[in-house]
Amino acid sequence: MIVKRPAAERGHFDHGWLDTSHTFSFAGYHDPAHMGFRTLRVINEDRVAPGQGFGAHSHRDMEILTYVLDGALAHQDSMGNRSTIVPGEVQRMSAGTGVTHSEFNAQADRPVHFLQIWLLPDRRGLTPGYEQRAIPPQGERGALRLVASRDGRGDSVTIHQDADLYASRLEPGERVKHTLGEGRHAWLQVVSGRVELNGTALAAGDGAAVSGERALEVVAAEPAHFLLFDLA
Repeated sequence: MIVKRPAAERGHFDHGWLDTSHTFSFAGYHDPAHMGFRTLRVINEDRVAPGQGFGAHSHRDMEILTYVLDGALAHQDSMGNRSTIVPGEVQRMSAGTGVTHSEFNAQADRPVHFLQIWLLPDRRGLTPGYEQRAIPPQGERGALRLVASRDGRGDSVTIHQDADLYASRLEPGERVKHTLGEGRHAWLQVVSGRVELNGTALAAGDGAAVSGERALEVVAAEPAHFLLFDLA
């Protein structure tokens, strides 16, 4: 079964400095029908104006992934990390027992566009942690490139959850296939372009929840970029 989550139905807010769309309930957007999917709790698509950002704020007991699409995002946290995340990199922050952090647009002349993703950890009270890795776009082209995993295989960032996150970029007519294990589920999030997931048409910003399917095939109708979550 594939259930489509259209981009236009996401929670959307334009605060001037921040234009954000929430696939699942978050902050001022609450929809009991969209509280997350399996252990996937948040997919926020954010565009932050030059010189603006999120001041210091705290989280706990959450695995947070940041995937920059355009521009540069400056990060600082209470663990002592200072970094700038650009396209072709992914950041993982395990909030665990508690982390305070901030994110700002690192450039004064262009917005930064990124996805922030939260997954529930497999246990509470973890020691906070941080990781940032290069995920070159060429590795995503025509393939499913592992970005995050429980065991950090394939040079992916390590998350404390039984989940794999893949990224892919396809040209028109290209396709990728993925087999789900027994009892596993998937979420596909389209970043740009148009694809078909087992015949279901999806466009930029659309998501799709997958349950009860073993074989997945994603075919690009136009140049496309998407994320695929393999979830317990």
